[in-house]
Amino acid sequence: QVIKCKAAILWEANKPFSIEEVEVAPPKAHEVRIKIMATGICRSDDHVVTGGLVMPFPIILGHEAAGVVESVGEGVTSIKPGDKVIPLFVPQCGECNTCLSTKGNLCSKNDLSSGAGLMPDGTTRFTCKGKAIHHFIGTSTFTEYTVVHESAVAKIDSAAPLEKVCLIGCGFSTGYGAAVQTAKVEPGSTCAVFGLGGVGLSVVMGCKAAGASRIIAVDINTDKFAKAKELGATDCVNPKDFKKPIHEVLIEMTTHGVDYSFEVIGRTETMAAALACCQYNYGVSVIVGVPPAAQKITFDPMLLFTGRTWKGSVFGGWKSKDSVPKLVADYMKKKFVLDPLITHTLPFTKINEGFDLLRTGK
Repeated sequence: QVIKCKAAILWEANKPFSIEEVEVAPPKAHEVRIKIMATGICRSDDHVVTGGLVMPFPIILGHEAAGVVESVGEGVTSIKPGDKVIPLFVPQCGECNTCLSTKGNLCSKNDLSSGAGLMPDGTTRFTCKGKAIHHFIGTSTFTEYTVVHESAVAKIDSAAPLEKVCLIGCGFSTGYGAAVQTAKVEPGSTCAVFGLGGVGLSVVMGCKAAGASRIIAVDINTDKFAKAKELGATDCVNPKDFKKPIHEVLIEMTTHGVDYSFEVIGRTETMAAALACCQYNYGVSVIVGVPPAAQKITFDPMLLFTGRTWKGSVFGGWKSKDSVPKLVADYMKKKFVLDPLITHTLPFTKINEGFDLLRTGK
């Protein structure tokens, strides 16, 4: 049965979202149709709006959500209607070389790399005004109903509050995992976190949980500092307060540079600064923010020759289908908090206001 419902469609770049009636096709074999109950707004969605992340239009964005399964396609055995679930923008097929390796988590069935904007079979489940609408990284959560592949959905605790745990679908897991999984921050270490949005604050929480003794939060918006301190930052630094480059400031603060640095913005200048501020021989710098399309980075290779490690982290290094239910269980056991990451709760029809709040750093 086709479902007619509301969705926020982005018809073209640099335009507001348009709330439209869409038709959502039933799930095909190994697919799941989900009623979305809560979705977060992430800077990665806005990168599509501005062209920093290139995707085909028209498109239904959104990738950080939680919902309830409405129906399942043929052959789906792990999930049934009524289950509470989180869609996964990094799927876990369990069969590709990455899924079979203990070292990685970016399943080859992901749509981040290709940006095709379609289901794995090369078709779409959304139509609006007779036009096919693209999916976004296999999730598309800015809609009342969506269809995802069985490998891109995790069943979670039926008691979990969906308006909170939706953040485990991207922001929280991405930041927290970058610290505890990708960097493997050790007790007593020194960390620098560039960018204090929801993901950056989650990195701060991960560094604290890992036992870092010093966590330096870096942002040009000082309004972010109080919350960063509440979540574990020991120092807050605004690059605008200094005449010298920020990496020099951080090296001076720590005498030899930080053990771990994290770039959680998606700007090449801050990526270079994060690399330069970590200890010259054993420092580790992790890129967490989505890099802007068509921009290249130039750096002195001596920065790496001396021994530093430069890494990327997608979805915090978690194997999604395995880890998301465990992260939800940890939240239910109060092992970490999510409330401080939620600044506003808006009705779906006010999605454009939500993006305005994101863009103004609120």
